Amino acid sequence: MTTALPTGVPVDADVPAAVPAAVPTPKGVAATGRIRRRRRPVRWISSTIAVVFCVVWIFPVYWMVNTAFKPRSEALTSTPLFAPAHPTIDNFVTAFTRADFLVYLKNSSIVVVGAVVLSLVLGILASAALSRFRFRGRRTILVVILLVQMLPGTALLIPQFLIFNQTGLTGSYFGLILAYVAAVLPFSIWVMRGFFLAIPIEIEEAARIDGASTWQVLTKVLFPLVMPGVIATSVFAFIAAWNDYIVAYTFMQDQAHYTLPVWLASFTTQTAGTDFTGQMAASVLFSLPVVVFFMIIQRNLVSGMSAGAVKG
Repeated sequence: MTTALPTGVPVDADVPAAVPAAVPTPKGVAATGRIRRRRRPVRWISSTIAVVFCVVWIFPVYWMVNTAFKPRSEALTSTPLFAPAHPTIDNFVTAFTRADFLVYLKNSSIVVVGAVVLSLVLGILASAALSRFRFRGRRTILVVILLVQMLPGTALLIPQFLIFNQTGLTGSYFGLILAYVAAVLPFSIWVMRGFFLAIPIEIEEAARIDGASTWQVLTKVLFPLVMPGVIATSVFAFIAAWNDYIVAYTFMQDQAHYTLPVWLASFTTQTAGTDFTGQMAASVLFSLPVVVFFMIIQRNLVSGMSAGAVKG
């Protein structure tokens, strides 16, 4: 049986006609337009606030670089110059050729590499044990780690110095490395423990069924999956050890063992005052390794997020 549409086209009566797509009513169109108009001011406000925060955050960095390229006469003018009128690199030459710069750079490199490597090794093993094994006192250890993380570093400086002084560790690279590891290890354990807990237990069980040992499960299965946490921890440990001043100045009794943050303070003397241009140039040189390290780590962070997979 067929019926004829007004246009004269026959259609099977048993087959329902195609339902046309819903067309928004004028009221719906008006409501959608009002919602979009309301969202536009919110987006403009949030974008403006974000830009203001970015400018406030980056302005000290810009001013440091700006002052580093200025002659001393331009840096001390009463009217600030937002760009050097006569840019120069003499400040960088002075900072680089300053006495003991390479010695302090070597000291900082030794301490930072040791602190990062030791904190990562201890943090991975401790976080794996606290997340994958059940043993008596595990909760107590977690609470103690959290309490230590909440304490300010300056509150632990004097007890640490007394302990290290009695054990003969003050004035040595190893003692300073241990001080930095003690500062960043609680944070490292908490961060990497969260990554270990996010890994399904089925992945570990599948590896054990295939005959993998505990060490193989840790190094070949779990470690690639927690690589983002390892990268984040290494960044934190690097910045904490590279930028520290008070611990290095307190623990290192010999001036030849000072690190670069202590070297930056040498641009201020009681007789000549502060060499602002030289200090800013030295600060730029001091910041470059952090920027380079972060760029390298950022590339590895992206690849580490996709590392490791479940065998199907």
